[in-house]
Amino acid sequence: MANPFVHVELHTGDLAQAKAFYSGLFDWSLQDLPMPGGSYTMINVGEGTGGGMLGDPGMPPHWMAYIGVDDVVATTAKARSLGATVVRDVMEVGDYGWMSVMTDPTGATFALWQVKTPEQSGGD
Repeated sequence: MANPFVHVELHTGDLAQAKAFYSGLFDWSLQDLPMPGGSYTMINVGEGTGGGMLGDPGMPPHWMAYIGVDDVVATTAKARSLGATVVRDVMEVGDYGWMSVMTDPTGATFALWQVKTPEQSGGD
């Protein structure tokens, strides 16, 4: 795998304002999906890498880039061995995949994403 950026996620304290701004500016198609504790807004950009928006009042507004990997557990361990600080260890995200969040040795935060295959998610 080439490890491309696969998802970009906005964390913001004012989700309604962010949704209005970005959908008005870029004509993005937004879809709210239920999740524990609230909802998650998927961003469909048409072509290219899409993303999501999450209401996160406890954090300063920021964009989080997700990088696709074949093995999130191994890549998280490798990043740690290279000096990354793991902010959120590997966690399962429903039927979609697994993720982890870390800060690189320069202080930049990023996330890893491993998509579930149909067999792993219970689908056919």
